[in-house]
Amino acid sequence: MVATSHDRTPTAQTVAVRTDFSATPTSWDACVARVAAIAGAHADEVDARSRFPIEAVDAMRAEGLLGAWAPAALGGGGASLEQITSACELLAQQCASVGMVFAMHQIQIASLVNHSGDSAYLQTRLREIALGQRLIASGTSEIGVGGDLRTSKCAVRVSEGRAELHKQAPVISYGLEADELLVTARRAEDASASDQVLVLLRREECALEQTSTWQSLGFRGTCSHGFSLRTTFAAESILPVPFALIASETMVPISHLVWASVWLGIATDAVRRARRFVREDARRQSGSGGSARLADLVSRLHAMRGVVHDAVHEYSARMHDPDALGTMAYAIRINNLKLSASESLVDIVQHAMRVVGIAGYRLDTPVTLGRALRDAFGAVVMINNDRILAANATLLLASRED
Repeated sequence: MVATSHDRTPTAQTVAVRTDFSATPTSWDACVARVAAIAGAHADEVDARSRFPIEAVDAMRAEGLLGAWAPAALGGGGASLEQITSACELLAQQCASVGMVFAMHQIQIASLVNHSGDSAYLQTRLREIALGQRLIASGTSEIGVGGDLRTSKCAVRVSEGRAELHKQAPVISYGLEADELLVTARRAEDASASDQVLVLLRREECALEQTSTWQSLGFRGTCSHGFSLRTTFAAESILPVPFALIASETMVPISHLVWASVWLGIATDAVRRARRFVREDARRQSGSGGSARLADLVSRLHAMRGVVHDAVHEYSARMHDPDALGTMAYAIRINNLKLSASESLVDIVQHAMRVVGIAGYRLDTPVTLGRALRDAFGAVVMINNDRILAANATLLLASRED
């Protein structure tokens, strides 16, 4: 299958008015609320058709959310990590796919902001991305490496300032809709599988041949098709620091933080639906006895929220301290966030289903939980929890830290 042509260029769209979100947090809240309302209006159709949530992403562009995490000096909105994760949570309450697209884009933005170094070329590119509200996709997965982020088979080949690579990616979420891609590869053809670099590519530099389609239970709007990617690009597009540092200091912890915030949003919406059902049931005086179950459900949600928010605050406090982020103890803790939040999401949605009963099981009621349940199990298998547990086991054996 050959990918369709990429015809969504930022120059053809309305560029957002720049807003310093760090100085005007109420503007941030209002922008996110407007995008969330649009996401909710199209959520059922996005899920049913497994299509990209273009309306919500266009709204993100118009509100300046896609460039929000870049500093104001580089054309961005200067948003904080707390603002970004809060937006992930609020967007996911309306549509998990929209929350996940926003979250995955922000992982790429954070990687560029934190690791472009003194490269004038990359700083200029980041400014273009922020001002143009360009959507970035991730090309870190590869066929034949067992889902290991820190292993690559493909390699960069550099000659006279130009470079090329060919990668077989089982998944590039919203690859056809993205304006940019961040792709991992071995540093050179003679480099080891773990000696990796991260490359920033314009979508028009990439030839994408679609090799699989995304027909999944949940997160259907992420359009996570598989691709064969071929590209030729300027060697300056290679980030100046090893991918190992980018992964440990930014990509892995930020991934877990924004994903967990999306999952918290799904859980929050499930509890909201359960609360609505119990209140309406109480007004009818039908006496289904759901109040006690609801109280237990709310306590589970509060516990999950505490775990996620504490992890966000910890990273915020340590984000400029690479020594702290590089410890085995921190790696274990941030991995545990993924485990805890994903398992809590499944638990909360299942318990919400027990509160709501058949009305939650059905697909045609205001309190249906079908989409939430399908999305919830995606959180467990997206980077499989067994793989995270195995990684933690290895770290625990090697670590002398408590």
